[in-house]
Amino acid sequence: MAEIGKNRLEAFSDGVIAIIITIMVLELKVPHGDSIEALKPLLPAFLSYVLSFVYVGIYWNNHHHMLHTAGRVTGGVLWANLHLLFWLSLFPFVTGWMGENHFAVLPSAFYGIVLLAAAIAYVILQNAIIRAQGEGSVLKAAIGGDWKGKISPVLYAAGIIASFLVPWLAQILYVAVALIWLVPDRRIERSNG
Repeated sequence: MAEIGKNRLEAFSDGVIAIIITIMVLELKVPHGDSIEALKPLLPAFLSYVLSFVYVGIYWNNHHHMLHTAGRVTGGVLWANLHLLFWLSLFPFVTGWMGENHFAVLPSAFYGIVLLAAAIAYVILQNAIIRAQGEGSVLKAAIGGDWKGKISPVLYAAGIIASFLVPWLAQILYVAVALIWLVPDRRIERSNG
């Protein structure tokens, strides 16, 4: 069986991510009225959209750089990539649920669960690419200790717990992880030359 090229995998992933963003923006409601007051009830939905858009953008950017290190795409890489895309495809649902319910406890906890699952899926994909590269893996050398990848799941888990105890803290933790990843991380980009 012939291997699928990484360009085809990247194009498929880009298409799925573009659809995810499209679905999220289509969930935003148009205000009924032309005043600032008409926007107020829509603010939670808009803020949850902005946070999710940033997360999807971070995943797209890092996914792009990571795939450029892949010399070959194995069956394991394909399945790991689909696993990641599955969790990312749930972003529109949890984003809408959390925003429509003004960051209520259960929707915020489920948002954190999807963030945690996507982070785990990303690590699984990363490890599948490293296994496919074998000894001297470019990706393994590039990520090094990966402190961001290790602290993110811990903060997501703390956010899930905080959703039930101190709901506003959950949102702060979710935003904090996004801010950690917004800081440019050039490790993989530099390894691509």
